[in-house]
Amino acid sequence: MNRLKALEEIIGYRFENKQLLQNALTHSSFSHENRNKSITYNERLEFLGDSVLSLVISRYLFENYPKLPEGDLSKVRAAVVCEHSLWQCALNIELGTFLRLGHGEEMTGGRTRISILADAFEALIAAIYLDSGLPQVREWVLGQLHETIVAAVNGKRFKDFKTTLQETIQAQSNQAISYRVVSESGPDHQKSFFVHVLLDDVVFGEGEGNSKKRAEQAAAQDALTKLKKTRGKS
Repeated sequence: MNRLKALEEIIGYRFENKQLLQNALTHSSFSHENRNKSITYNERLEFLGDSVLSLVISRYLFENYPKLPEGDLSKVRAAVVCEHSLWQCALNIELGTFLRLGHGEEMTGGRTRISILADAFEALIAAIYLDSGLPQVREWVLGQLHETIVAAVNGKRFKDFKTTLQETIQAQSNQAISYRVVSESGPDHQKSFFVHVLLDDVVFGEGEGNSKKRAEQAAAQDALTKLKKTRGKS
């Protein structure tokens, strides 16, 4: 059984256009290491998949939870479509096994990296949407995320580190939280950002990522870890 067919068996969907699936599974690092072959990678599909996913989840919540106010609908949707949630979905279908990665990304654990798997899952959503349309992708997405939606509605949802840090600090004091990009490095296709999180202009956490958003999340996570250690000593 070839690679694409094996994934189709796992996800329960058969592509008419196999190239869409191939593109969804191709990371930019693979394309950049094979420049002479003009290989399409999944970032454009990821962009489209993000919008399709948001629409599918928004409509489902709107139709099935009529008593939830707008604010709660937004919170539940954010929890369902967050990076950690999509990463879990990607793990459930063994998506990392089927990715085409560059050698460097392969050697540094790219097949299990949260950002790569979450992005590839969004790209897969877009590929199904382009291959068969909205009704089919809606059915598939809701099948993958049903348990996550129920958990989120019941309050058992993933929180991003920035939100958790904000809520933790606000519960204790009026300190202002801000994020500052300290440095950027690497070529355009492999940028690395280094960020500080500050409490009242004092550095309290630092993090690195391949986007400002992810670097900020890492910095917030670092700050939360330090807060827990501080509490443990008090």
